[in-house]
Amino acid sequence: MTPHPAEPLNRRILIIDDNPSIHEDFRKVLAGDSTDELREIEDDEAALFGSGPGPEVSAAFELTSAFQGQEGLEAVRAAAQAGRPFAMAFVDVRMPPGWDGVETVTRIWQEFPDLQIVICTAYSDYSWEAIARALGASDSVLILKKPFDNVEVLQMAHALTKKWHLSRLAQRQVEELDGLVNERTTELRSANERLKCEVAERSAAESALRQSEERFSKAFLASPVPMAIQHLASATFIDVNASFLTLAGRSRAELIGHAAAAQEIWFDGDTHTVLHAMLQQHTPPREWPVAIRNGDGERRETLLFAESLELGGEAHVLLIAQDITEHVRLEGQLRQAQKMEAVGRLAAGIAHDFNNILTVIIGNTSLQLANPDLNETLTKALGQVVKAADRATELTRQLLAYSRRQVIQRRGLDLNEQVEQTVAMLRRLIGEDIALTTDLAAGLSPIFADPGNLGQVVMNLVLNARDAMPDGGRLVLSTTACTVGTAEADARSDARAGQFVRLTVRDTGHGMDAATLARIFEPFFTTKEVGRGTGMGLATAYGIVKQHEGWIDVRSEPGQGTAFEVHFPVFAGALAAEIAPVEVRSSTAPTPDGTILVVEDEEMLRVFVTEVLESFGYRVLSAANGAEAIAIWQQEKDAIDLLLTDIVMPESISGRQLARRFISENDRLKVIYTSGYSAELIDTEFETEADATFLAKPYHSDRLASIVADSLARRPEPARQAA
Repeated sequence: MTPHPAEPLNRRILIIDDNPSIHEDFRKVLAGDSTDELREIEDDEAALFGSGPGPEVSAAFELTSAFQGQEGLEAVRAAAQAGRPFAMAFVDVRMPPGWDGVETVTRIWQEFPDLQIVICTAYSDYSWEAIARALGASDSVLILKKPFDNVEVLQMAHALTKKWHLSRLAQRQVEELDGLVNERTTELRSANERLKCEVAERSAAESALRQSEERFSKAFLASPVPMAIQHLASATFIDVNASFLTLAGRSRAELIGHAAAAQEIWFDGDTHTVLHAMLQQHTPPREWPVAIRNGDGERRETLLFAESLELGGEAHVLLIAQDITEHVRLEGQLRQAQKMEAVGRLAAGIAHDFNNILTVIIGNTSLQLANPDLNETLTKALGQVVKAADRATELTRQLLAYSRRQVIQRRGLDLNEQVEQTVAMLRRLIGEDIALTTDLAAGLSPIFADPGNLGQVVMNLVLNARDAMPDGGRLVLSTTACTVGTAEADARSDARAGQFVRLTVRDTGHGMDAATLARIFEPFFTTKEVGRGTGMGLATAYGIVKQHEGWIDVRSEPGQGTAFEVHFPVFAGALAAEIAPVEVRSSTAPTPDGTILVVEDEEMLRVFVTEVLESFGYRVLSAANGAEAIAIWQQEKDAIDLLLTDIVMPESISGRQLARRFISENDRLKVIYTSGYSAELIDTEFETEADATFLAKPYHSDRLASIVADSLARRPEPARQAA
């Protein structure tokens, strides 16, 4: 059997929908380009099916539109007659008047059963059960709910066109194998007839038979695709090729003559029973997801193809397996990364809104507590409010750390020095029943990090390890330099290639199972009993490390302890002295001298800030957004001494844009930035601004007054006019 020549991937797609805008949406989604990814898949396919390198591919899909079912059927017929059939079709369920989507698919499949179908339906349309009853059991139809996700549409298009292509190739392989079997049977029958008539031709017939068997054997054994032949009734392996032995991780002696169940080949023990039933119903599986257990117990994900064979008068089955373990793993990593990113955005939004609310609560409460005429009962009650608000403030800070929305001040640091300082502080906290040791590699390159954040990462990991060893154990902190190659980086969703310094925190605790490992970095997820933790420790560490352009690997098994490996990129610069913090702190007493422009889109907060500053005697002008602030500035710019502005505001004018514009017109203007979260500040420019004044929300009223007084005190004197 000769291998098939490479043929181009069929990327022709039919869109059947009565809504022209839907056609346009599909064209926008399917007009992208992922040539490198498709090239890699084409190369793998060439290796599997024995063909040479395929032609250059394009990720652009060729789309054809039809607006009714009858029109769609005619388009499919015309494409087939032209020798350019469609690989798949997106079909809307409801297309008045005329055929609906289900009838359209039914009629198309009567003539073209290989066409892959995606039925587009809203939640109010047919249920999946109704569609399944109408179309019958089929592995060539998927459901796409409206409104659809662009990525899902693109993935379906890539997957189903490839499925159509691979199904044709696999079917062709199976048909050729059937042809060889039939050829062999025909030759045997012919030889038997000749033997009856001419004994002299016996040797020639035997020679032809041997040649036929040799061709079949070579085609089967040399195929790069894993293949096996089983006796259908007993599931005994009759023959397997080298590729199947590699996939199963076993020798020929372990498989030939033995049943799959005895060798525990299938992870699901009912696999052969289901396969037998499919073949009895004349519905051989195509791309059936089946998990195989190799000789080391490792799970391998495959797509299984099967075809009935008759050998020696008995029913057999030819199995063809496609190993997709790596694809499944990468898809899982992608889903996990997308989930963590979505949770991070949610956490940042919650923290921002809470900080605005907490600023109003803390500010007004602190104003009331400053009243000397408050009675003792009310003073105690307000004190409890402040304590609760402070706890909420700490929680929002942890959420900001998780979502990488906090202000950081990075510099060149020695990781070993930071670990030693943190460990010295934590030794008393972990208890005497835990042996804490360090193994720090000498001569490590510096890392570019915020010392406070770095200490928090070490502390959270150490305390997490302590809680995992309630009966005591060993805890080891080690550092080392490491190089991550491209292949290793590609195998991990968060990793990247380059030079890194690695911190490992290893404990001998109770360990974690796979389900727990998948969720340990989610905010508020904890396995501890109520009252023993908030579930933010590891989430905070995860966010800090990601903000420092690193990542965390975790290895753990139940009863075998846990190892956290934290990777920080090497810093090209040298160790530096600590720089001044971004947030200015001052004890300057407020003085009623100056006009302040307050720009804040949160009304309650804007009112509170205005009242506090006016209570100290300042003249206050307020604006709810950048446009209002510009209007006020045009009237009062010569009188305004200080701009107190939120950083992110509506109407596409940020606080920093306002400040730059106003300072360009009045260089004596002082600026105080404030924000509930600070992703907008994490850039090289802000990180190196020595004079940047940033007031983080939430804050007390006296803190606000002190910052304002300090900024106004640093105003330059106005230029004197010449006499």
